[in-house]
Amino acid sequence: MRITFASYNIHKAVGLDRKCDPQRILSILHEVDADVIALQEADRRFGRRESVLPRDMLDDIGDYRAVPLNSRPDSIGWHGNALLVRRGISVAEAAIVPLPALEPRGAIRADLLVEGQRIRVVGMHLDLSGLRRRHQLRAILSHVERCDGHCPTVLMGDCNEWGLSRRGGALAEFHAPWRVLNPGRSFPSRRPVAPLDRIVISPDWELEGTGVHHSALASRGSDHLPVFARLVLPKK
Repeated sequence: MRITFASYNIHKAVGLDRKCDPQRILSILHEVDADVIALQEADRRFGRRESVLPRDMLDDIGDYRAVPLNSRPDSIGWHGNALLVRRGISVAEAAIVPLPALEPRGAIRADLLVEGQRIRVVGMHLDLSGLRRRHQLRAILSHVERCDGHCPTVLMGDCNEWGLSRRGGALAEFHAPWRVLNPGRSFPSRRPVAPLDRIVISPDWELEGTGVHHSALASRGSDHLPVFARLVLPKK
């Protein structure tokens, strides 16, 4: 079973041209062509916190649907985090993962059924403070450990980690057998210098490939570039 996972901080659909263009974001997602996508900054920050990707637009496109969290009627996620899954992937369970934070940060988790196999996915957007990032990752790992039953797991999102090395950073909270993937530099999108967006996998997966999605559209659609990982679940 081959599954492509992607993570993308869409910056509330506001591109480098300062235009809010949800259709452009959806076009970029179709370029990436992932099966499961974690979005960050997918909601407006104030007021009703409605999604910047309208539900009717997602329904019209038809390829993806948002994992339901039933948090706010106009939102497709929680504190800007959303999970999109390709049509045909079933959602067995979904939950909000509360994070210790001063800023409006959060994480969400979904258990999905793909060809009868249960997989677990967490989308996250971590704090700017290194100490709080550590506390948030501990909260996420604790949540995953409390979930019923072990299954192949992928955690992904904007980790706000600038360095390539895990030593001394918040990502050091992931001990073996977790694997922290580094798809590459994803921020800022025009001339990326920092690998802020990461994907972390449980030992169940084999890694087929990972990278940063560069395209003319992606270079101006947000201040981040999408990152992706192609993973394989071996037959048992």
